Amino acid sequence: MVGPVAKREAVAHLRAVMSLSERRACSIVDADRKMIRYRSCRPPDTALRTQLRELANGRKRFGYRRLFILLRQEGEPSGINRIYRLYREEGLTVRKRGARRRAVGARAPIVVEAQPNARWSLDFVHDQFACGRRFRILNIVDDVTRECLAAIPDTSISGRRVARELTALVERRGKPGMIVSDNGTEFTSNAMLAWARESKLTWHFIAPGKPMQNGFCESFNGRMRDELLNESLFFGLDHARAKIAEWIDDYNQRRPHSALGYISPAAYAANLTAIGDRLRNPDQLRRSPIATLAPSGVSNAGTQIAAG
Repeated sequence: MVGPVAKREAVAHLRAVMSLSERRACSIVDADRKMIRYRSCRPPDTALRTQLRELANGRKRFGYRRLFILLRQEGEPSGINRIYRLYREEGLTVRKRGARRRAVGARAPIVVEAQPNARWSLDFVHDQFACGRRFRILNIVDDVTRECLAAIPDTSISGRRVARELTALVERRGKPGMIVSDNGTEFTSNAMLAWARESKLTWHFIAPGKPMQNGFCESFNGRMRDELLNESLFFGLDHARAKIAEWIDDYNQRRPHSALGYISPAAYAANLTAIGDRLRNPDQLRRSPIATLAPSGVSNAGTQIAAG
């Protein structure tokens, strides 16, 4: 139904544009003339509006009901209907957030120490079986050594499942300095947020719509897609797990990585660990050089990367 405000505007428009009398305009709009002539006698409520705005600015996600409770606690006798009217007139309505949850994280560039477990990246990649049923793979990558620490395929992976897999990986490999992921519902679920808090881990969420802020894992997903998923036909979950485990072992142990001087991620990680051990032991550092000399005319990519 059309309210009094709209009817007043319609009558004013008819009188201004078509030069109709008030009686004729009210007849067309079906409005009572007393209603058209009515002028509000309400007080401006300047002090209450100011108080309401201050509370809303301090509690940006509070609606009028919560603000009404706060005003009552401060001694304001106004009813909830009056507070709601002022709340709407002041334009304080809280915008509803989308269904997808996005956790807020730091947007500053991340400085990563050149050592294993300095930072892990997580992301999902999707594929389907020969029968058409879809499945997904949770990939966990070490951003420094480029090793794939885990690739878990399954038809459904919840936040609790991600927490269990990370717990097992931390027990096996050690705690990372930081974990990076996108704002997927699995990573922003209550189970994952509680796990990160209990584990005392720094979790960095990339900006929404910026997948290249998680570029290491995105690059790995591209390699997996190009070299494995697009070249294989999976007949079931067990077959997919076996094929993916075989490819991951080859990727870590034997596949040359261009960003690492064309040595495997496992070999690069071993070089970093050896250098770190020597730097932590000054006596051993004095007894032997950081890297052995390559034969004349031979370029050792692993030595060049390790030596910096």
